Order: sequence, then structure tokens, then C-alpha cells
Amino acid sequence: MTTERTESVPRVDPATTTGEREALEQWLDFHRVTLAMKCEGLDDAQLRTPSAPPSDLNLLGLVRHMAEVERGWFRNVLAGEKAPWIYSTEADRDRDIHATDQDTYEKAHATWQAEITHARTLAAGWDLDDLGVGEHRSGETFNLRWIYLHMIEEYARHNGHADLIRERIDGATGD
Repeated sequence: MTTERTESVPRVDPATTTGEREALEQWLDFHRVTLAMKCEGLDDAQLRTPSAPPSDLNLLGLVRHMAEVERGWFRNVLAGEKAPWIYSTEADRDRDIHATDQDTYEKAHATWQAEITHARTLAAGWDLDDLGVGEHRSGETFNLRWIYLHMIEEYARHNGHADLIRERIDGATGD
């Protein structure tokens, strides 16, 4: 038996008169919660529903992907932790998107939330202009400001995907 999922974290609109760091953090949190909202009320089968052929992108895969992205940018690039991939492998770099029947939303959601919590903790110790001490595959160095902006862009793009997937599943639309 599958059950529908609900979120307990409300989405808060970012303030319109705050400082730069607060604005970046609020917009990132807004987009994090938006993705969770797109998964609300859906069962396992619905969360695995692909967007449109030939793509196999689905909401469960997006949640897993964003856990990987949070880990990569905050743990590895910013803090230099060298944390291993959660889902991806050398053989399947998109394994985060390619969920199997054994992969569950509950586990993916818990993993994603743990990565978000860790990212917040790490970022709290850095100033926006501080350069990350980890390695990126490009060889470039990134400051926290750039990472925040990239994360907002990454979530916004994938939330657009999530909008379309959710509308295909049950017709639900909205921000």
C-alpha cells in the first residue's frame, strides 16, 4: 500500500527589504520548500511518473538529484569534505535521477533534508566573499555568494521541471 506525502514546512516568501545574505538564504529556502510542495499528496507511483518521453525525469529523481547537488556544492566545493556521491556512480552519473523500485521517497526526502541541514550549518561559518576550499571538476574556485546564486538557479530550473511533471500527474498547477 502506498501513502500520500505531506510536508510540514511552510513556504515563506522572501523579505523584500533585507540584506544580501538574508535574501540569498531566503530565496534558496523558498525554492527548497517549493520542490517539497510539488511532491505533496502524491503516492509512490505518482512520484515515479516520468515527465514526457524520452525523458525519465520524475519528482523522486529530482529530490534525489537535489540531495546530490546540495552535497556537492556545500560539502565538497565549499568545505572540501570530499563526501562521496549519495546515488551517482562512475557507471551511471545520473543514478540520482534513475530511481529503482527499492528507492523510496521517505528515504530520499530524509537524505535531502539532512543535506540541506548540513549545508546551512556549513554556510553559517562562511562569509559571502569567502572562497571554497574544496575542488570542483572544472578546477575553478567559487565563493559562497556564487554557490548560493547557483543553488537558487538550480532549484528554480528544476522547480520548473517539477511544475510540468506535477501538472501531468494530476493537473495541479501553481508556484
